[in-house]
Amino acid sequence: MQAAPVRATAIPSFTDALRAVESLLMSSGQRTARRNAWTSVLEDRRRAKDRVEAQRVLEETLSVRP
Repeated sequence: MQAAPVRATAIPSFTDALRAVESLLMSSGQRTARRNAWTSVLEDRRRAKDRVEAQRVLEETLSVRP
């Protein structure tokens, strides 16, 4: 008797699971709007971090000048 072939099934990641639930609960337009909003949040955080770094460099530059 021959054993049945074993199939390797990938376990979905947590993100994949959330996206699957999201797709069931939201229309396509709502998903797009939510993703766009999250992208904007991430971009705002990046710009804020860049501003803090630029301010630090400026202050260091001004404090070094004679």
